[in-house]
Amino acid sequence: MFARHKDNLGSERRKYIRLDTVLPVQFRLESLDSKQSLSPWIQGFTNNIGHGGICLSVNDLAPEFIKLIQEKKVKLAIEIEMPLGGKSICALVSLAWTKENGGLSNRFMLGLDYEKINQGQNYILIRYAWAKKLFFPLVILAIAILSLSLGFGAYLNMQLTHKNKMLVEELVGVLQESKLVKQQLEQIARERAILQSKIESLTLQINSAVETKSEQAPIAIDNTKELNGVILKLAQERDLLQAKLLALQLNEKTAQAESLRLATKKIILEKANLDKMYQWFKVRQNPRTGLVMSFEGDKDIDSWAFLYDQALLIQVYIKFSDFSRARKILDFFANDAKRENGWFLNAYYVNDGSPAEYVLHCGPNIWLGIAILQYTQATGDKKYLRIAEEIAQNIIKLQYSDPDNGIRGGPQMSWYSTEHHLDAYAFYKMLARVTNTDKYEQAAEKTLSWLVRHTYDRQDLPVKRGKGDSTIATDTYAWSIAAIGPGELKTLGMDPDKIMEFVEENCSVEVDFNRPGGQVVKIQGFDFAPARNIPRGGVVSSEWTAQMVVSFKIMADYYLKNRQADKAAVYQDKADNYLGQLGNMIISSPSPSGQGEGCLPYATQDYVDTGHGWMTPKGKHTGSVSGTAYTILAYYGINPLELK
Repeated sequence: MFARHKDNLGSERRKYIRLDTVLPVQFRLESLDSKQSLSPWIQGFTNNIGHGGICLSVNDLAPEFIKLIQEKKVKLAIEIEMPLGGKSICALVSLAWTKENGGLSNRFMLGLDYEKINQGQNYILIRYAWAKKLFFPLVILAIAILSLSLGFGAYLNMQLTHKNKMLVEELVGVLQESKLVKQQLEQIARERAILQSKIESLTLQINSAVETKSEQAPIAIDNTKELNGVILKLAQERDLLQAKLLALQLNEKTAQAESLRLATKKIILEKANLDKMYQWFKVRQNPRTGLVMSFEGDKDIDSWAFLYDQALLIQVYIKFSDFSRARKILDFFANDAKRENGWFLNAYYVNDGSPAEYVLHCGPNIWLGIAILQYTQATGDKKYLRIAEEIAQNIIKLQYSDPDNGIRGGPQMSWYSTEHHLDAYAFYKMLARVTNTDKYEQAAEKTLSWLVRHTYDRQDLPVKRGKGDSTIATDTYAWSIAAIGPGELKTLGMDPDKIMEFVEENCSVEVDFNRPGGQVVKIQGFDFAPARNIPRGGVVSSEWTAQMVVSFKIMADYYLKNRQADKAAVYQDKADNYLGQLGNMIISSPSPSGQGEGCLPYATQDYVDTGHGWMTPKGKHTGSVSGTAYTILAYYGINPLELK
């Protein structure tokens, strides 16, 4: 469609100067009636572009053409070349005004009015001119907005990180204050007992002197006076002690009130920090694979996601009803994870899911199966149940190939681990319940028989680490309670109290922990093995201490159900004490991506021998998925080896 425009020099010139856009133009002069071409095609360039016309810059114009233009005896046919291979825009224009270009001869500025132009093409031309005019200001504005956004985001992230760190430090501060108040109360209790004993002794002496005085009064006046003096002195001494006792009791009430205040604050801060620890998992979950790096801070295994850790993490997500995150991990193992003959590998890279460690162990595979069953039980979604049964078939095949029905450490391993048999027993029992299939119950019974023959066969050593291996491993004690249960252990002739007593006597340690800020705190928890057997000295494992907390709570529940409240209270106190000790180990995430959220290191020392064939991670304060996840489970009293 074409449109005509009338000459109006003033208004048109105001239009032309709006958009200074340079585009190549070729034009030729035509007669006023457009019937005759008066020149060949001549090269020019747009100077300004408007809705009604353009301003054209022309160099080296021939004199004969200059005269025709100045006298306005011609019209111009123009073709404007569009960039990037766009279609040229054609138009017929009339001369509105002419001007010599800076006094240079043969160089002119021509103001042109459109007489004929396709409105769609005119729109394209104007749109391009505006886009070009606004491009650089918009780019600068976008850069400015992006910079401000990044700066504001960095500020918010810094504030969040600081706030999270302060929350961790506040909990540690409360725990340290509580410890001092507890020590004060214990000291007061000792002093009170001493004073009460002395007061009772003085009271007895006074009563004895009064009786003696009563008997001697009619006979010996001198003796009576002497006894009165003794009684008075004893009474004064007793009064003094009673005053001290009263003051001590007042101090005790003050300390008890402070202890109650701190206990209340501790409950609030523990819950807040546990929620932050859960956030630590969320902010670090890879959106592509769903995996979470197992150790944050150890550069040697940076980006590794261990299978066992992911299985624990699934159970934490289940606890918080965050089933979409749990499915993200499960989908990776269902669809993307590389397997060797049906076995999952021990570790995968977080970013792309490729194998990080080509080792096949029964334990991590079983734990993935356990996580699937916990998910299935919690949601009713049986989508992943097939994988759990495939894992079970691999374990059963390995087990039934052994004449003793033992489960080797893996398809290429020769050793037999108590830990893996406890895992398998719990896994089979869960699977039998979910699928209502007898073969899993039978496999569980065979596994339990193996444990009785090879693990619980020494009176002086309640739990051995494996077949022919008398090494003490803390987790085999904790998981004996968690996987088999106190009642079943008693049925087998085992003493669950002795199991707990033995591991506490041999593996509980108190060590110094150097916090990130330089503060040194005492932490009581559980070592991987008896510290006396390893030159490194004692080290507290966050994960294995949390395992023991779960077992203490199981024992407390067992005795409470059996109406033995006193024994239940003893185990609950132990669980609370060790869980509180773990609070002293909470640190802020050591990486920017962790946003300062709370987490727990794997152990109180980095890169030391666990006593079981591997070292703790490197890095002074390496955040651990397993230590953090098991602590959350312990806090909420969740036994991952039991289906509820």
